[in-house]
Amino acid sequence: MTVTRRLGALAVTTAAALALSGTAAIAAPDSHQPRPVSIRLIGMNDFHGNLEPPAGSSGKVTLSDGTSVLAGGAAYLATHVKQLRAQAPNSLLFSAGDNVGASPLASALFHDEPTIDFFNQIGVRASAVGNHELDKGYQELVRKQFGGCSPVDGCQFEKTFPGAKWPYLAANMTFDNGLPAALPFTVDFSGGVPVGVIGVPLKDLPLVTSAEAIKGLKFGDEVQAINRSADLLDRLGVKSIVVLLHQGDSTEGGGPNDCRETPGAALAIAQQASPKVDVIFSGHSHQQYNCVVKDPAGNPRPLIQGASFGRLLSVVDIKVDPRTRDVIRAQTVAHNEIVTRDVVPDPAAKALVDSAVAKAAPIANKAVGTVTSDVVAAQNAAGESALGDVIGDAQLDATKSAGAQVALMNPGGIRADLVFKSTTAGVPDGTVTYANAFTVQPFANILQTATLTGAQLKAVLEQQWQPQPNGTVQVKMLQVSSSLHYTWSASAPVGSKVSAITVAGQPVQPDATYKVTANNFLTGGGDGFSVLKSGTNTVGGAIDLDAFTGYLTAHQNLAPPAADRITRVS
Repeated sequence: MTVTRRLGALAVTTAAALALSGTAAIAAPDSHQPRPVSIRLIGMNDFHGNLEPPAGSSGKVTLSDGTSVLAGGAAYLATHVKQLRAQAPNSLLFSAGDNVGASPLASALFHDEPTIDFFNQIGVRASAVGNHELDKGYQELVRKQFGGCSPVDGCQFEKTFPGAKWPYLAANMTFDNGLPAALPFTVDFSGGVPVGVIGVPLKDLPLVTSAEAIKGLKFGDEVQAINRSADLLDRLGVKSIVVLLHQGDSTEGGGPNDCRETPGAALAIAQQASPKVDVIFSGHSHQQYNCVVKDPAGNPRPLIQGASFGRLLSVVDIKVDPRTRDVIRAQTVAHNEIVTRDVVPDPAAKALVDSAVAKAAPIANKAVGTVTSDVVAAQNAAGESALGDVIGDAQLDATKSAGAQVALMNPGGIRADLVFKSTTAGVPDGTVTYANAFTVQPFANILQTATLTGAQLKAVLEQQWQPQPNGTVQVKMLQVSSSLHYTWSASAPVGSKVSAITVAGQPVQPDATYKVTANNFLTGGGDGFSVLKSGTNTVGGAIDLDAFTGYLTAHQNLAPPAADRITRVS
């Protein structure tokens, strides 16, 4: 039996076994025990292999007053988890997905095995499957779950790799034949109370992951999957139910415990999902919020997300009636805990991180360029970023031999800033190491150059504004090379926002043809840019990271470019 079939069968049989074993272990309600059982649920999301404290803006948490504090780092996170558990002996630790993928080099160089080891070490009990869990394909997810050395280069971090000691959950992920591709839920126990845990990746996962990586998989509606699992758990006597949802909302400002509800996918799911669900931990959007949302029965429940990269831990304290085994909603208290760096690093976690960093150092610390100041990924009001400009120029330079005239970069593929101040011993300030560059562009996407008409190029730019089913518009601003300039209007309707497009200073003509470079994620229609799939005469090029490092090497003492490529008008 193949691994794929084995996991499909395992997903069916183990889900039933977990639920049934949980039911068998449930004691009859004790009418003489009216005191509620206190349980602490601790959630994290979008860790992305950030074992070391992340640098730049990625290593800060913004407070309600606009100030910020340094946060993150596996050794500090482990200490905070221990402190939270010490305050509440009945505690369970979960993840809402994207534990790995788009990771810094100390984790990625070893196929993210150090991160899985770290999660085992701190006692994660379950995780949702995030989109980045599938970056390297389904078989690699299976290996992360069950262990074994990489078929690419064996075991490079340790002599063996045991895999995750906790289950990956995906209630809405199936094979093409309809069989489950992962466990839909698990049942855990705390304080003698059964807690059902449902994991759900976003149904639009195919839009944010390469088609090849998820070949043979389907992703269904999140609410329907949650409701099916909640109904089954309820019938089996599990009344306290948690959802690990790898889908989030965007918020504008606010501190870790503010709630600025804006219509979004996670909010809609939280409002529609079964009233049997008591707590929803969300992820994917890398936002920080702590909201109370009414379920379809009108009862409140928390919807919470803890930013990303291990900077926050989402904490939900619940009380369970031992007679009904259900959560007393009125007594639920939630908060986001900042993973500050003013605590003593956990020794075991620190040893693991130090080992990964030391083993990666010969490659990681190689200098590939220098910068005069921080080159950041944050976008200005027009949607342009200094780092996006640099990457666009790097990709154009790398594909000029294919006739490229324009390069486009998806903003979600830019994972960190280039920071002037060095955090590595022996590496001077201003030095860009291979590890720094890898953290910025970790996906190893292939650059492709294709021919588009001027009309198609405009259509691609118009697709930066994407209408959503809930009536909102999601904005995904492409970063562009210096050869492309255009203006967009904030007040113009979707589909007619872009004007005054020029390539190399010349107005773009609808019927003329242009050679446009983008990575293979974008050219495959990723992030909703379906028009890019229409390109013709496609020519493959370099890996995006190689283009980036080559550009940095050729442009020493790089300064942030002037933000003059995209103009916004009212």
